[in-house]
Amino acid sequence: MMKQFSLVFSVLLACYNRVNSQELKHITNEDEVNAPASEAWELYRNLGISELVAQELKNVIQRLDVLEGDGGVGTVIKVTFVPGNSSYTEKFTVIDDQRRVKETQGLEGDCLAIGCSVQIVEFEIIEKSQNSSIIKSTISYAVKEEFQAKDPKPSIELV
Repeated sequence: MMKQFSLVFSVLLACYNRVNSQELKHITNEDEVNAPASEAWELYRNLGISELVAQELKNVIQRLDVLEGDGGVGTVIKVTFVPGNSSYTEKFTVIDDQRRVKETQGLEGDCLAIGCSVQIVEFEIIEKSQNSSIIKSTISYAVKEEFQAKDPKPSIELV
């Protein structure tokens, strides 16, 4: 039993090191909003922002499905785009109320479908003043070696 555990641990460690050893590229966007950081965070910290975007961008998003969870860490959502032939699935991995940071891990779709091995989206809500805040969105991604020449990039438009 100990040998099996050791083998599994070694394989997981090797996979972890491979992902972490890849050079992550970053795309960052900052938008100022006329809302206190606490209100913006309440929308971003759970399913609120995903549901709002799906409701307001019906010409872009066909549907939003919660595959697992209730909006906390571990929640998995799938966004299906119009006309319905492409989608993006992600898992909520970090929700930090003190720092107002939410992080998601892409599971399938977007740049993962065209040559990326990792896609992580981070939202940070930064207080600017009593009535305004900055929403900083960062997509971190790694490109598989065999796709380096094509230089695939994640979509930042919806973020």
